[in-house]
Amino acid sequence: MERKITTPLTKEVISSLHAGDSVLLTGTIYTARDAAHKRMAEALAQGKPLPFDIRGKIIYYMGPSPAKPGEVIGSAGPTTASRMDKYTPELLDLGLVGMIGKGKRSQAVKDAIVRNKAVYFAAIGGAGALLSRSITSARVIAYEDLGTEAIRELTVVDFPAIVVIDSEGTDLYKKVSYYSQG
Repeated sequence: MERKITTPLTKEVISSLHAGDSVLLTGTIYTARDAAHKRMAEALAQGKPLPFDIRGKIIYYMGPSPAKPGEVIGSAGPTTASRMDKYTPELLDLGLVGMIGKGKRSQAVKDAIVRNKAVYFAAIGGAGALLSRSITSARVIAYEDLGTEAIRELTVVDFPAIVVIDSEGTDLYKKVSYYSQG
């Protein structure tokens, strides 16, 4: 059963999500990949503000392909989340409540998810063209010079995702036996 949820996510909604739940997200999410995360970390290290208020927000680890004429965005598939792991605990401690990507997360990220009662979703890799259909608007809000890795504010309607790590630390990749067999 898919659950329809709206951003920003409340702590009540987050606590009701369980690893393995399918969700359809509607509302505002933000994109940021490696280069944007590095810049945000540098800003924080210098005592500067982040380019957007991350409290209560979701970051989608995605760098879209250029939009074709008449389209809002190009292919919009997830990238490997572990590439952002060195930056993620600090962002979660600053109020980030959700992330969307693909693949496993480090123990430090899992600990920060539990500590901050956050959630990690997975989007289906290889389905970027399909996922882009759920994006109704996209605008660059920071680091435009990074091109596809610039931070974008997206409006999504029924964006499909799966809860991989819930606020209690249950990890779908460990919960489902065929993921843990070698």
